[in-house]
This record gives sequence, structure tokens and C-alpha cells, in this order.
Amino acid sequence: MSEYKGIKGFSIQSLSADPADLNEGQVWYNSTSGSGKVTSVTTVGAWATGNNMNTARYGMAAGGSTQTIAFAAGGYDTALLTAAEEYNGTNWSSLPSISTARYVFGGAGDSTAALIFGGFITGFPGTTATEEYDGATWTSGGSLSTGIYNSAGFGTQTAGTSAGGAGEVTRTEEYNGSTWTIGGSLATGRASLEGAGTQTAGLATGGNRPPPRGTLTEEYNGATWTAGGNLNTARQDLGTAGTQTATLAFGGNTGTVSSATEEYDGTSWTSTTSLSSGRGHLGAAGTQAAGLAFGGDTGSPTAATEEWTGAGVAVTKTITVS
Repeated sequence: MSEYKGIKGFSIQSLSADPADLNEGQVWYNSTSGSGKVTSVTTVGAWATGNNMNTARYGMAAGGSTQTIAFAAGGYDTALLTAAEEYNGTNWSSLPSISTARYVFGGAGDSTAALIFGGFITGFPGTTATEEYDGATWTSGGSLSTGIYNSAGFGTQTAGTSAGGAGEVTRTEEYNGSTWTIGGSLATGRASLEGAGTQTAGLATGGNRPPPRGTLTEEYNGATWTAGGNLNTARQDLGTAGTQTATLAFGGNTGTVSSATEEYDGTSWTSTTSLSSGRGHLGAAGTQAAGLAFGGDTGSPTAATEEWTGAGVAVTKTITVS
């Protein structure tokens, strides 16, 4: 029988842990697990089940630039919540509670530098309250100029953005780490939309306009909103992750809860593999290649977490011999 070295001209490496940087076709032996490993590239994106949140909820503020630094704060189960938690790529753990219980509000940043703002407490138009998290403590930040809920939130703690919201407003506000100021107006006012990207390269998509649900996408350059490509599935209360030119959109409400997933390349949306379970008002984090969906409303609050691995991502597989 031919040996690998005779075929390839070199021996298989023996490593105590899988390498961090993977190349397609790479082969090695993991001495800790006692198994052969090979790297392959995914051909189709797919969702996989992750560990549940500690608190089932929907309408939470959420953020996280990667799957491993996601956060969720507030929301609703049978009452308004102050509970917050973070995801490290494997498990959810509790964070200190936020000061103001609320739901359907905006989030930006990640679990080490989070920003939350607005939200529904007792009625329209919502609260102006802003809170910041530094990895240990929530503190009050500068107030929004006008109370809002069901707005799109995106960006970072020191460069956050709120766009649209209840009342189908076009208003955009920008945060600099201490103060909110008015930015450029959306072309079409709407609520229950979702955002991705940064304050100078942002995206807002979906929502409740035009009736009954929205396909609209708009792109923001820090001053002006312009039309982007329309979603294939019109919806509101969806989740988004990624950047303005590489966005993942999933879930939401289409009259019933949706599991639809789409990818945006800066011009058009393409439908791809659906979530395992449809849900609206869910939390979202990560990137187009490695997204995260958590919580939401399936008819009742859920704690379910799903992890997305996009097409073209290098993954490790164990070699089996039969």
C-alpha cells in the first residue's frame, strides 16, 4: 500500500491542537484526539444549533462583530427585562443587568464595548435612554434627541447609529461616545427594520413599509441614504450581521415568523439556506461568513441559538477509515 509521504513527498504533521490558519486540502494528525484531520471548504452556507441563551426573550438589544463577542440585553419574556448576557462562541454567560427594562430597542458594538439605546417601556414614542457597557459595568450615556423604539441600530459604542423607528420616521441619529446628533434622513420612513455595518458605511433593510412588510434596503455613507437592492422576502423584525457590502439577513415576520436567510453583496440579495426555526424580533451578531442568531419570538419567547457558516469557509473534518 502506498504511503502518504510516497505520494505527496512529505509526512503528515503531528499536532497537539488543530491549526488556527487553515488551508484547503491541509492534512494533519491531532495527537490529543488521536484522529486524522483534513481541511475542506464549505460549498453551501448552513445553520447549526448552538447552546441556548440563559434567558428566553425577544425584542432585545444585541450586537457583536463576531460570533465570539456577542451580547444580548433587555427584551421581553412575560415582562420587560433588564437581564443581559454574552456569548463566547460556545456558551452564554450572565452580564450585569441594564438599568432600564425595555424591549424592541437598538444595539451596537460588542460584549466588551456595547451600546444600547431607545426602546419601548410604556408607550409611544419610546425612551431616549442610552447605556454603555465597558466589559464590567453598564453606565448611562447621552440621551437620544427623541424617544424611539423599533429602530435599526448598528456601528460601535463610540460611533453608533439609530435609523427609522416607530411612527415610520425617517430620522437618523449618530452617537460619538457621549452625544447623539441628527444625521441624514432615510428616503422611506419605516419601523421594525434592521441595520448592519458602520456609521460611515451602514445599511438598513426590511421594515413595515411599504405595506404590509418591507423589502427596502438603503445604504448610508455617514451623511446620505441611497437605495440599495431589495430583499427577496419582504419582512420586518429581522436580524442582520456583517457589513454594508457583505450582509447576512435572517428571520423576521412576514405575517408569520420567517426562517428565510439572504446574503447581500452591496448590490443584490441572494436567498440561501434557511434558519432551522422561523422567528421574529431575534438577536443577531457576527459576519456574513460567520453569523449568529439568538432568541426571538416563535409564538413564544425562545432561547435558541444558531450559528451560520457561509459558503467558501475553511472547516476542519475528521478523517474516518472504513
